Amino acid sequence: MSDGTAGTTAVDDLDARLERHRVELTGYCYRMLGSSFEAEDAVQDTLVRAWRSYDRFEGRSSLRSWLYRIATNVCLDMLSAGSRRARPMDLTESTPLAQAALSPRPDHTWLEPMPDARVLPTVEDPAEAAVAKESVRLAFMAALQQLPPKQRAVLILREVLAWRASEVAELLGTTVASVNSALQRARATLAERAETGAEATVSDPLDEGQRKLLDRYVAAFEGYDMTALTALLHEDAVMTMPPFDLWLTGHDDITGFMTTLGSACAGSRLLPVQVNGLPGFAQYKPDPEAGGFTPWAIQVLEISDGRLTGFHFFLDTKRWFPLFGLPLHLEAESDEVEQGA
Repeated sequence: MSDGTAGTTAVDDLDARLERHRVELTGYCYRMLGSSFEAEDAVQDTLVRAWRSYDRFEGRSSLRSWLYRIATNVCLDMLSAGSRRARPMDLTESTPLAQAALSPRPDHTWLEPMPDARVLPTVEDPAEAAVAKESVRLAFMAALQQLPPKQRAVLILREVLAWRASEVAELLGTTVASVNSALQRARATLAERAETGAEATVSDPLDEGQRKLLDRYVAAFEGYDMTALTALLHEDAVMTMPPFDLWLTGHDDITGFMTTLGSACAGSRLLPVQVNGLPGFAQYKPDPEAGGFTPWAIQVLEISDGRLTGFHFFLDTKRWFPLFGLPLHLEAESDEVEQGA
């Protein structure tokens, strides 16, 4: 006589098998959609659909391939409206400091940051890990958003996840020739964009020079020492602040902004985070009302040739700090705060 234990075990086993794929599927959906929260919604939808239709899964492909097929369809449906996530420099010209104005745009405009742990599964091959990190960096993510959705899927599956053309053709229900053609067009688009700006060149793990650069950056930023900060910035460094469409170029305008419109950031604290395959920091600025420090931005730093070439401040703290497992207040007397899981 059955007590239902076997059925419960089977359900639990299926849940566990599906859950094993969550991180890599989130990485895939994030590259497709450019949004942290939409990616997590897409993966949840994918896993729910898989769970509900598992009795119809015939095993002609692996469970992983089947899940990617579902996830691709979910993402293509979400992208059918044609919206493309962007960075400020993808939408407007750089603004001189004298004309700087903070004009916000809706959340759905922006490419969003993502904690590495949510999109980069643990892999043993260092080369595979490096490719995965490079493929979630902001510049590459922004380039992906310029591709039509199916080209985007083809490029991610072929170039990032190393699927064979035949596997991608089967997933998309098309031919190998069509997949190869889409890949060529996608590569050409990305090559054009790569010519317009320097890529971040960050070692994995960080080399000694990069670690020292970040230490100097923390000291300069927390001390609000603009002379020290200028020494770390490339002459063409870029600063962005989504949801504002303003972006600044060059250390003079960047440090000038920080001492005028951005002067409230003086005295901030920085906690390290791993974000988009790049070094970053959670910035807390002084809280004059409650005391201590209040969340202000997730900073994502781009490094090239021993200098900071870009730093990007994502200001929607009510969304980002919980996503990164970060506290929503720092006490003034606390010298060390552990980041949440």
